[in-house]
Amino acid sequence: MAGVEINDTFVRRTLADGRVEEVAWTELAEVRIITAADGPFAGDVFFVLIGATGKGCVVPYSAADTVFLAKLQSLPGFDDAKVGEAMVGSADRHFRVWQRRHDRAN
Repeated sequence: MAGVEINDTFVRRTLADGRVEEVAWTELAEVRIITAADGPFAGDVFFVLIGATGKGCVVPYSAADTVFLAKLQSLPGFDDAKVGEAMVGSADRHFRVWQRRHDRAN
């Protein structure tokens, strides 16, 4: 069955053709928002969760509940201002709203 599953361990999207996109929260490396100018009747805002291996999961805004949004906002350095900018736009754009920072030992 197609849909999005969001829990404390992972985010998984099952597409209509049975393919599955998934990323574990612990493997999350980057979060982007993509906006599309497809009009009011098509999905036009998507969260793109990218894992450390480059694989990830696309979450349509329509599937983003308050728990999911709170989980994103709890990421250190999450850019709420860019989220706001993305939500008011109506053009095809990409916004990086979070990226994992790696501490380097000297």
